[in-house]
Amino acid sequence: QVQLVESGGGLVQAGGSLRLSCKYPGPTFSNYAMGWFRQAPGEERDFVAAIKWTGRSTDYEDSVKGRFTISRDDAQNTVYLQMNSLKPEDTAVYYCAAQLYDIGSMRKGYGVWGQGTQVTVSS
Repeated sequence: QVQLVESGGGLVQAGGSLRLSCKYPGPTFSNYAMGWFRQAPGEERDFVAAIKWTGRSTDYEDSVKGRFTISRDDAQNTVYLQMNSLKPEDTAVYYCAAQLYDIGSMRKGYGVWGQGTQVTVSS
């Protein structure tokens, strides 16, 4: 069973930064895209950012554009989400996920999920 393991969450003041990491199984792990999603209390899980496995094109939800950056390091088998200028509304559990097939959008259709990491931004 494929496992994705997130880390890097925590408590930070508004305006601060955090970098989330998502460890994937290794160089043989094949997928179409890797994404980050978040879920605030009482809310649905929402798309945040994604990176295509080949070509590395990216997609971002509007509210995080210019503040968050998704990247991948194959040597470390890790996908990162660098989060800058954090706001209290960014508070949520953040999930890493893998999209195994091209369905025409990197914002949905993810079949493998990590366990989540809590990000709390204080005002």
